[in-house]
Amino acid sequence: MSKLLSYMLNKRNLPIVLLVSALGIALVLKTFAFSSQPPTKYERILKNVSELLEEIHYSPKNIDDQFSKEVFKKFLGEVDVEKKIFLKSDIQELSKYQNLIDDEILGKAPVQFVPAVLADYKKKLQESQNISDEILTRPFDFNIKETVNLDYDKLDFPVNAAAQREEIRKKLKYMTLEKYADLLEQQETAKGKSGYVAKTNEELEKEARARTLKITDRFYDHLKIKADEDDFFNMFVETIVQSMDPHTDYFPPVEKRSFDEDMSGRFYGIGAALRDEDGNIKIVTLITGSPAWKSGQVNVGDIILKVGQGDQEPVDLSSYMVEDAVKIIRGNKGTEVKLTLKKADGSVKVVSLIRDEIVQDEKFAKSVIIQSDKGKIGYIYLPEFYADFDNPKGNRCSVDVAREIIKLKEAKVDGIVLDLRNNGGGSLYDVVQMVGLFIDQGPVVQVRDRDGKPQVLNDRDKTVLYDGPLAVMVNEFSASASEIFAAAIQDYHRGVIIGSTSTYGKGTVQRNIPLDKNIGFNDVNGPLGTVKLTLQKFYRVNGGSTQLRGVSSDIVLPDLYEHYKVREKDQPDALAWDEMPKADYTTWKYAYDINNIRTSSTERTNTNKAFSTISRDADWLDKQNDKLYPLNLKIYQEEQKMIRSTVKQIDSVSKLTVPMAISTLPQDTLKYGDDKDKADRYKQWVDSRKTDIYLKETVNVMDDMISLKSVVYKN
Repeated sequence: MSKLLSYMLNKRNLPIVLLVSALGIALVLKTFAFSSQPPTKYERILKNVSELLEEIHYSPKNIDDQFSKEVFKKFLGEVDVEKKIFLKSDIQELSKYQNLIDDEILGKAPVQFVPAVLADYKKKLQESQNISDEILTRPFDFNIKETVNLDYDKLDFPVNAAAQREEIRKKLKYMTLEKYADLLEQQETAKGKSGYVAKTNEELEKEARARTLKITDRFYDHLKIKADEDDFFNMFVETIVQSMDPHTDYFPPVEKRSFDEDMSGRFYGIGAALRDEDGNIKIVTLITGSPAWKSGQVNVGDIILKVGQGDQEPVDLSSYMVEDAVKIIRGNKGTEVKLTLKKADGSVKVVSLIRDEIVQDEKFAKSVIIQSDKGKIGYIYLPEFYADFDNPKGNRCSVDVAREIIKLKEAKVDGIVLDLRNNGGGSLYDVVQMVGLFIDQGPVVQVRDRDGKPQVLNDRDKTVLYDGPLAVMVNEFSASASEIFAAAIQDYHRGVIIGSTSTYGKGTVQRNIPLDKNIGFNDVNGPLGTVKLTLQKFYRVNGGSTQLRGVSSDIVLPDLYEHYKVREKDQPDALAWDEMPKADYTTWKYAYDINNIRTSSTERTNTNKAFSTISRDADWLDKQNDKLYPLNLKIYQEEQKMIRSTVKQIDSVSKLTVPMAISTLPQDTLKYGDDKDKADRYKQWVDSRKTDIYLKETVNVMDDMISLKSVVYKN
């Protein structure tokens, strides 16, 4: 531990915190200098948001009639995603606001658009549910050849009530067809077994409709809960800010708290994991030592009926989604939350708990050792670039990764793999720190603001914690800080990037800025909420941006999601790619011959049944998403048979038949103590690594690197 602290203290001279703070304070002070005070909470929020966007956003759009029309269209699309509540005539009626939204945003007009949409929505929502319920009273004919479009982005609002009813009918028919086909299959499988009771097709179709009715009624009930003035306004502000770029967000106070919890890996709650089961919020696990566990009154299997805050009226969780239930169960440390629980015996009990800190340590960096043909490979898994900004003693990923490296070095590993697959990013400060663990001092990433002013964020520590062979695993969901790390390792020729053709492509920097100027700019949990604002773009040390293009892997492995439109370049409001001058840096002195290593890997993957199957089948599955869906039973069953066969093929080859030899470090084996659930999940995580075909090929690449030490880098 002393080695770790000594090493990390040398890293603390990076100026990133000062950079972000100075930029934020100067711009915020400039932004909030307006004279008039808008009269309502909503109008204050909009006025403050507009000034932030206009004065600070990296590349703001003009808030004018064109922007107003864009927000109008997007907001109504968010409100009625499936296009089954509003008619085209309703949209036409609301269109009187489409050129006035910019005036509302700029504080030149009172807020009228959202209340008008909400009033109409509540009425139309009930009408849509009535249509749905009525349709499900009659049997469907699955012998007719017809189709339904389930790509809601390609649908327009129905032209009249008849068209609306027809679209709802088709969607409900497809939902029922799915369940009917499943029931037919289950009945066929159950034939001849004990307790088998044959049902007619008519009975099965009726049962399928009943299941669909239960799901849709719950869906409508959930929409009614969310049909709230605050929820609609928050959605409206989010639509406004995201029209600037996909990563500018608006956080109401409860959402901001949730964001901070996710970043820090800590929250204040009761220590129970929840799951939705048939419309009920059920407790599935308890964390040992948590308030729920200590009480002795909360059990796995309990259903949470209501949640109360101290002496306040409890909230009924009927029709709540799990994520919404979690937000009201969590809160501030030391506060009381009252749960109304339905126990396994049917009794109802109210349990009072005091919230305490819950550490989500399963989200933190962890490592294992893989025995390869060439030696021992250290494997570090980092799910996100987390940082507990509010707690100096809280976890930071750069410190935790350094700790894992030291443990692996003490175990005398011959190489290290850092897994950043599905890592969506996080703390910019920590990614610079982390790159510094693997290189001599030098620039890590370049940053440019809206005025074009460039800055270079450097690793100023001359020491290198680990100088051996390094491979970094990425995929299309590796974003932001993950891309900064991968790009720096690639540009320095420090290691090999292996994974999908490219990473996500998020090359922008955000900062949380509070909206309530009356209570101080540092209170990011103020009552008006917070805007996570895009202030800068970052660039590789070679001058290129990761925006849109991401980081291209040195070694590409066939990927199931390669053809899916999930990257930044698929976002309509994404900022453009550009570049800036190259920074002054010196590449790694012990670089590798990438071409040689790539050739060896390609030879292996070309003859690997798993990768060839994934490459072929992923392309076919992607095409199945871009089509109309059948409402005919026979055609549906044939298509499902082909899809299941393809998925089964992928599943059959996606795991190693002979697991890799993976061992845990001694100090990690005991870290979960008496918490059996956490210990079991840790074991499941280790076991999943043993059969990971992508990790296996990365280990093969690492073996090649070990064999090719000190070969001159070529590209």
